[in-house]
Order: sequence, then C-alpha cells, then structure tokens
Amino acid sequence: MANETPLDLLQGTLDMLVLKAVSLGPLHGYGVLLRIQQISQNRLEIQQGSLYPALYRLEHEGWIAGEWGQSENKRRARFYRLTAAGRRRLDAEAKKWNQFADVIAGILRTAPEEV
Repeated sequence: MANETPLDLLQGTLDMLVLKAVSLGPLHGYGVLLRIQQISQNRLEIQQGSLYPALYRLEHEGWIAGEWGQSENKRRARFYRLTAAGRRRLDAEAKKWNQFADVIAGILRTAPEEV
C-alpha cells in the first residue's frame, strides 16, 4: 500500500480527524497535518489550505483550545489541545462514522440473491 496515492477525504471528516490527532497530544497546526499523515500511514494527505480554517472553526466551537508556544524549530506557533467538549464531539462523530461505515459495508456485501 505504500505506493498508493493518498485518498481523498470524504466531506465532513476533516474535523473528526483533527480532533483525533489533537486527542493524542497537543500539536501545532503543521504538527496536526503530520500526525494525520502518520496515523493514516501516509494514506491521507491534508492540505494546509483546508487544515487552518478547520483549526479556527474547531477552536471557535470550543472543541479545541489553542495557546501560543514555541515549535521545535524555535518559531512561535499555536498549539492545540482537545477540550472536554471536543472529546464528547469526537466520541459522537466516531460513533456516527462507524455506524455509517457498517451500513456501507453491508450494502457492498449484498449478493444478488439477497435483493
């Protein structure tokens, strides 16, 4: 699978992925992008132009909290962490995603004689 091209994100999944990434530990914006690539084993590639509006939106909703700090390369960066409301949102979104995936998997397994 290492030679496959990255998958396109389904609409609405970016917020859930960002919440998951920051649930694993505080990260600055670019670190969120790298974490998603890491945990997807490089099968998902997030564009910075999509990521930063998502971070702003999630912080505005109160699902992540940001504070200024210094990155590994000594630059000023905003670090994000998951809030309690963000944990609840992540849990709810993951549950909905898993239910959706189960429905789609069931549809794809349907044989002609079952219709």
